[in-house]
Amino acid sequence: MKTLILTNEYPPNVYGGAGIHVEHLCEALSKLIEVDVRCFGNQSLSRKSLRVHGFPAEKIPGSYPEHLKNIYQTVYRNTSMAMKKTDADIVHCHTWYTHQAGISLKLLNHLPLVITVHSLEPLRPWKEEQLKSGYRYSCWVEKTALEMADAVIAVSTSTKEDILKHFCVSEKKIHVIPNGIDTNVYQKVLKRDALDKHNIPSSLDYVLFVGRITRQKGISHFLDAAKDLPDNLGVVLLAASPDTPKIKNEFESKYHKLKKAKSHVYWIDKMVSREDLVQFYSHASIFCCPSMYEPFGIINLEAMACVTPVVASAVGGIPEVVSDGQTGHLVPVDTNHPQNFAKDLARTITKLYQDKDLLSKMAAAARQHVSDHFSWAHIANTTRALYKRILK
Repeated sequence: MKTLILTNEYPPNVYGGAGIHVEHLCEALSKLIEVDVRCFGNQSLSRKSLRVHGFPAEKIPGSYPEHLKNIYQTVYRNTSMAMKKTDADIVHCHTWYTHQAGISLKLLNHLPLVITVHSLEPLRPWKEEQLKSGYRYSCWVEKTALEMADAVIAVSTSTKEDILKHFCVSEKKIHVIPNGIDTNVYQKVLKRDALDKHNIPSSLDYVLFVGRITRQKGISHFLDAAKDLPDNLGVVLLAASPDTPKIKNEFESKYHKLKKAKSHVYWIDKMVSREDLVQFYSHASIFCCPSMYEPFGIINLEAMACVTPVVASAVGGIPEVVSDGQTGHLVPVDTNHPQNFAKDLARTITKLYQDKDLLSKMAAAARQHVSDHFSWAHIANTTRALYKRILK
């Protein structure tokens, strides 16, 4: 059996949870079947059962508004992906960025189409601020692809419910297969040169945020909450890739105010290497995930695998990852009163930090929970079994 994986993100061009998912899934699947990956970029890899071909950005002729440049690039890359000859048995798409190619391969090459849903466009209305009219395209192509797919993989039960609510997809076609984690890569380390490089004191306890500067990731609420945290609890932000100049300015304004109010606030404004990220997780007292929307929240698995308890918003698939009261705490979100969420976030982080016994117990339980429930080998086997059922 051979699967054709279509994805925007693939190493080294990974900036979110979908890219992490695709990387590990492809590695695990390639131990079971042949895997052909087509992605955005210049990647090129050929191993016995895993091949990767990147499709770089090209200059698209014509006159069009600047904010639509990425949309037209996406359309062009999708067409190129679909035109390249394939001998795969099945095509498997990840994120709306590759759905157009998946649709073409299903219709023109008669390939069964599988789509993994990492997030849903109707639940990210703030993207219109970023994409403007391009958001209508992303919504349309996602809806078209999902409703004609032979199977849809939801990364959580919550995501399955969202698919049923927003799209005309038969429940029989939706299969819940969660994200996973490589516990050999994500584990507690003592090494801390990555922290030393940014002058973070070795004696400092800190709460960590990791994510893009977007409304979805809730970083603005986290900065509001950070003002009310204990003085001896530092704040470390691994935050980059703002969606828009407006969001960037909002973030920087709040960050500088926080920096004046608290002694130990550190912002690393770039995506760090995986090795460095593991160090930041390992030395954090608490990891905070204040997302407004999160279909799964793979980042919480990464933190827990590094023996760090989590305080997260109780949205989407996060409650299926973070065991409330055991591996961390969940904080309800009231979107109508975001200031209340920030206060509750600060209160929850503070209470956990000040209870050292509970903090230690949750840290150990976090690692065990990840090891017991989220392995890529199991996820790859489940995905292959789904392929087989579809091909029959």
